[in-house]
Amino acid sequence: MGSSVAQTGVRVLAEAGIQRVYAVLGESFLELLDALQREPSIAVVAARSDSGASFMAEADGKLTEQPAVLLASRGPGAANLAIGVQTAYQDETPMVVLLETPPSTPVVTGGHPTSDLTAMFEPLAKWTALAEEPDDVPGLLVEALLIARSGRPGPAVLGVPSDAWGVPFDSERPVASARPPVIGGLGRSADAVAQLVDEARYPVVIVGGRARSAREELIGAADELGLSVYTAFRRQDAFPENHARYAGHLGLGIPPRQLDALERADLVLALGAQLDEVTTQSYRYPTAAQTLVMVGTGLPELGSRRGLTFRVESEVEPFVKELRALATPRERRAASAANAAVHTFMTPPDTSRNTRIHPADVVRVLRKLAPEDTIVASDAGNFAQFVHRYWCFTAPRSQLGPSNAAMGYAVPAAVAAKLAEPRRTVVAMVGDGGTLTTGQEIETAVRYRTPVIVIVFQSGLHGPFAVHQAKAHGRLSGVSAGLVDFASWARGLGAAGYTVDDREELEPIITSALVRQRPCVIDVRTDPDVVTPDVRLSTLLAASRPARRE
Repeated sequence: MGSSVAQTGVRVLAEAGIQRVYAVLGESFLELLDALQREPSIAVVAARSDSGASFMAEADGKLTEQPAVLLASRGPGAANLAIGVQTAYQDETPMVVLLETPPSTPVVTGGHPTSDLTAMFEPLAKWTALAEEPDDVPGLLVEALLIARSGRPGPAVLGVPSDAWGVPFDSERPVASARPPVIGGLGRSADAVAQLVDEARYPVVIVGGRARSAREELIGAADELGLSVYTAFRRQDAFPENHARYAGHLGLGIPPRQLDALERADLVLALGAQLDEVTTQSYRYPTAAQTLVMVGTGLPELGSRRGLTFRVESEVEPFVKELRALATPRERRAASAANAAVHTFMTPPDTSRNTRIHPADVVRVLRKLAPEDTIVASDAGNFAQFVHRYWCFTAPRSQLGPSNAAMGYAVPAAVAAKLAEPRRTVVAMVGDGGTLTTGQEIETAVRYRTPVIVIVFQSGLHGPFAVHQAKAHGRLSGVSAGLVDFASWARGLGAAGYTVDDREELEPIITSALVRQRPCVIDVRTDPDVVTPDVRLSTLLAASRPARRE
């Protein structure tokens, strides 16, 4: 008699280097939980909500570039974690999802059959499969682990019958290792791209999340070849923002002049970057006159793009290393004035005349006090524009944020980041809406003794919708939100809670939170009129009013 399916599956996970499994615990995988309990190299993290668990697994994979495992019960549990799986798919994050499906041995009942939601994940995941028999589970799990990490990384979803985990695994088929093979060499010469770089007058690079591991090579290439470097949306830690060759973050609401270097570029190298709507500034760049070189694995098709396009199927680091060896050094390409101006844009404004707390004050004080390698997990919302512009990401692997603008990401992502990197300071930046979406995971942080800091930007206003309404109609409707006492709420969950409604209180309270060895929530009451770094709501409303006749 061999091991059970659960024991064999856990051995597969351990040999693949899996360190954490996230779940809202359910009775359908009791045998798997028991087997995981006896595996010292894998920790099980019990979250408070399925969506919170899914964001934790996604953030873990994004930070470590190794898949975390996500468990889901049938029906509601599986449906509730879909948001994190879709985030992983869009952001190229490795993840393995194990769904409970109906038992392989049918049970006759008088009710409706239990739902199998495996097929629901087909458009949200890189790969889906359903184990028909218990003996299929270990082999499919190996396949899921390999697929999640290979090519374009993403979530692999495996449906497992609820009665499969406790079945003895007596299959004579060997279970292969789930560790990906080591690939040597580039796989495609960079000669042609090196020639393009040599001939270009204004070469520009856009680096994305898949280029994080090539950071040092990128810095060397930018210096030696005179490349201006942009970072893709919410991938600001792929290149140091205080570097002379840094040209800016291609995010939302950026200053128009920040696009000057990209506007005049004749060659655009997209290195491990997704050319999504935000990064391309509503698909404005690269223009048809600009040559585009895309480097990465599992590259998508670009459809009907006009303009010369090259695709290099390669990991970014070996490609950049070969490019540095082949291209002619061009140190004389001076950093443009636009590159220098970006550092001016990143300087927080003078807010001394503001009677209420300006969101830029929060970022400025925290950036001043927090360690250089602090990990920042950011949620969706207008407040995030202040984080993107004024934080100045200089340390590697220091930013976690969803490119799909999923609300509720930051708090669970911060918990996962602290579990993965316990020696680093981890801060969640989140609005009041995002806090009330998955903020209960603060209790998970308390339970697992992960001292994260949660900064709540509470304006009492649904900012993005207020901006759209002010621009479109010149008036507001349904965008007011009641103020919540997040400090008391946090204390009820076992965390430390602070309320800040005076700018002078920011520095002492953040200083206290940074040295506390427990999760802390800082409820900052920000000025609702300051909706973006460049826009006040009152100005938008005034501009939309018809001029008075004399």
